[in-house]
Amino acid sequence: MTNKKIIVITGATGTGKTTVQNYLQEHFHIPRVITHTTRPPRKGERNGVDYYFESDKSFPNNHYLEHVQYSGYQYGSSHEGIERAWTTANIVSIVLDTAGAVTYARELGDAAAIMFLTIDDPVILRKRLLDRGDLESMVTQRLASKEYARDLVLPVELRTIAQVIVNDDWQLAQNAVDIFVSKLQEATDSATIEL
Repeated sequence: MTNKKIIVITGATGTGKTTVQNYLQEHFHIPRVITHTTRPPRKGERNGVDYYFESDKSFPNNHYLEHVQYSGYQYGSSHEGIERAWTTANIVSIVLDTAGAVTYARELGDAAAIMFLTIDDPVILRKRLLDRGDLESMVTQRLASKEYARDLVLPVELRTIAQVIVNDDWQLAQNAVDIFVSKLQEATDSATIEL
């Protein structure tokens, strides 16, 4: 039994994945896994902090669990990135779409702790996307996309292992996240004792 865990935060756009990841970092000191990209750094971004910035030549040198091409750039999360994160903490986190979460569950087994975020009220979801500054036309387009529809539903492969957290109300969701992390910490502590 390993004492290393990765919290995979998944769900549709606007369900609060980044909010939860930031909460994990701020309140539980759970670092996020740094992912890779071939896009150039934006102003203020730092290599090894925001992303591992790769060239087209260096990007294929990593062993990816999942990767995509978006707007002409490669993005991916690697075994190397996870291992680097695990050198700093026994529990780390990553935000993925549901397809990525299925891959992590399959490839990492018990080391992957899946947290599926959802919202019962679609009006809240639309409002969140608009409140964060997305254009109305982009929100409409995103809510109509097949990726959004896919990420709204907990995949069959994750139904027996994912913790579903409804995030209509942040205080209630936060309590559920606290319980999830507490159980995970107990599991990793007991695994450490068994070693």
